[in-house]
Amino acid sequence: MNEQIVARHWFALIAPKAAPALATSTVLILARIWNANGAEHSLGNAVLMTALSLAAVAAGVCASVGRAGDPVIAGTAFAASGGLALAGVAGYADGLSLPLLLWVLATVVAYGLAARYWRDDRRTRVAFERHVSDRREERAHIERVETIRGTTRIEVARTGAAYAEQLAQALVTRAALPDFDPTALEAAGLPELPTAERKSV
Repeated sequence: MNEQIVARHWFALIAPKAAPALATSTVLILARIWNANGAEHSLGNAVLMTALSLAAVAAGVCASVGRAGDPVIAGTAFAASGGLALAGVAGYADGLSLPLLLWVLATVVAYGLAARYWRDDRRTRVAFERHVSDRREERAHIERVETIRGTTRIEVARTGAAYAEQLAQALVTRAALPDFDPTALEAAGLPELPTAERKSV
């Protein structure tokens, strides 16, 4: 069986693993730019970020406790809440030590949550690959059995045809002998072969 070979680019392999760090780093960088543009010690900006973060938490709680219980929406809402909280603290704080500490914590939590989904994805992929491998082995076994069976039938038919051809040649050769006597065969107990006269009767 011909298998399609798909070579993934190195960036496609690294991107999912780097996404949590890139996300938290982007939030930290944008928050520090916001800090440099006047967010530092701005009470209105702090209240705004706190309200947005609490709203995201409320949306996550509603999505996870509601009837549908959609984990994707809940996870997105909680991630948005954490990102807004990180951005608010990084934009409001004086120095870099507290924003960097929160950035490290947020990155560790993001990787901890992502590792669970990566593990589930890897299990699903391994199970699918095993299923596909089992199906391929089963089909290859069926093909081998059918090939052997077909080859055997062909050999049996070829042997039968060769035997029939040899028998016909032997009958023709025996009938052409000058001292051939069909009654002598019957007296010896061999089966009587039909003659041309009996076939016509």
